[in-house]
Amino acid sequence: MSRILKRLGIFVLLLLLVLLLLSILFSWMTKLNPPEPENDTALKLERKQVAENHYEIGDNWLRKNDAGLWEMYTEGKAFERGAINGKLSLELVQEQEDHFVGQMNQMVPSSFYIRFLKYLIGWFNRDLDDFVPEEYQLEIYGVSHAASNEYDYIAPNYQRVLNYHAAHDIGHALQNMALVGCTSFGAWKGKSEDSTLIIARNFDFYVGEEFAENKIVSFVAPDEGYKFMMITWGGMIGVVSGMNEHGLTVTLNAAKSEVPAKAATPISILARKILQYATTIEEAYSIAEQHKTFISESLMIGSAKDKEVAIIEKTPTLIGIYKSKRNYIACSNHFQSETFKSDDLNIQSIKESDSPYRFKRINELIRREPQIDERGAAEILRNQKGIGGAELGMGNEKAINQLIAHHSVIFKPEQRLVWVSTSPYQLGKFVAYDLNEIFADTFQIKSGQPITVDSLVIPVDNFLLSTDFRNFKQFKQLRSTLKQATKDNTDLPPDFDRQFIMLNPELYSTYSLLGDYYKSKEDCDTAKKYFEQALTKEIPKKSDTDRLNESIQECAKQ
Repeated sequence: MSRILKRLGIFVLLLLLVLLLLSILFSWMTKLNPPEPENDTALKLERKQVAENHYEIGDNWLRKNDAGLWEMYTEGKAFERGAINGKLSLELVQEQEDHFVGQMNQMVPSSFYIRFLKYLIGWFNRDLDDFVPEEYQLEIYGVSHAASNEYDYIAPNYQRVLNYHAAHDIGHALQNMALVGCTSFGAWKGKSEDSTLIIARNFDFYVGEEFAENKIVSFVAPDEGYKFMMITWGGMIGVVSGMNEHGLTVTLNAAKSEVPAKAATPISILARKILQYATTIEEAYSIAEQHKTFISESLMIGSAKDKEVAIIEKTPTLIGIYKSKRNYIACSNHFQSETFKSDDLNIQSIKESDSPYRFKRINELIRREPQIDERGAAEILRNQKGIGGAELGMGNEKAINQLIAHHSVIFKPEQRLVWVSTSPYQLGKFVAYDLNEIFADTFQIKSGQPITVDSLVIPVDNFLLSTDFRNFKQFKQLRSTLKQATKDNTDLPPDFDRQFIMLNPELYSTYSLLGDYYKSKEDCDTAKKYFEQALTKEIPKKSDTDRLNESIQECAKQ
């Protein structure tokens, strides 16, 4: 017996040694080493607090405006402006990571699966730095010095922040998760009020309510390329919505993707390069051609020089461009160019997703307006109805306004004007910025004075002041209660069903969630009733309909 135990002990020791060696080998192979800046003196700079929520480092600054938006200006070389960005927005960088990691833990509650994803993504992204231009590696490295050491268990700061720039791509590609369902459009000539370009978009990227709390309107004057503005968040130097000093705009709309085989350029980094180095649609297309990307994406490009809007459609293997023959263009989450007319994934997306419904609806809204100005554009972005004015229920993915937007933005490229929405979602007022002034050599920020153009403010949406909005807030609270009760197999309070339905009676998920709860309680008659009610409502995706039918069949069998 002692000999067997001895052999078993040796086997366990050898197994542990092998696992240790494999762990060391994995860490070595997946470690992303930071770039080496020519000069790191920016790390010694200290921010000065000018007033509450107002900081400066030399000519760089960060402050919070009266509408709740953070405004930031950074300049200089890549590492320098990254380090200054991180120092100015230290608390925002750390809070944003808290919110992101917290939401990921909610979405993936299994600690084992979290660790599995950590190693999977680490291996998948082991060559990520090969696909990110050195300029942006340096800038990200500068910002990463502001990241908290609390998450070292995930990866070192630089590696973590670099990987966050691919988080959108990975989450979208691995599961085609419902994190992104954006809608955008542009109008010009006779369709816009003054015949100049107007471009508008909802960025429906949802990683929890807290993730959207601290939006940053960032103005950047790099040492190379063109000055630009973008709407972003702490630690993010990639672009999802922005305009440069030449009136070129970039906005992103995800499309259905295959699971990628290896790392490539994050789409937000490609968009950043276009914004910083292009002035025309042709130049933007040329930059897009140069980079292999993780996922499929539509990049809507507006150009003051071209007086036109086009959509660059890009997959990991193909690229196409779509231009409208009319005086307006619309984009949701499927491709429109000839390049992808016979693409199987694109055809599947058109058949099975909510994208074509939103596409039809936004075209309907655009055609309904004789001419569109910034207020008309905001009304379109805020619209919650379905095709022909159908009731969808509050928060339906078929709506242009899904009540999840991180931000909405409206551009007038030829005038260098931009309007940015304020919380919640796109319901708060849109504040306006004049890039002609902000990027002028003579511009100086004055303490206590706004840099927004007060005369151009777009008022809050009336929905924000309505009983329906109060109902929606309560509905979300009860929805969390319902999901938790389903997960924990606990009982709901008396009269819960009636209250929950009353708050959002037209939304299909009101009933499907109740069905899930009663199914978990093995009350199949009640569950089946709710699943059948859900099927009478507007359902976003074929997969949602399939799941409801499968649940009904399972209930019938039981």
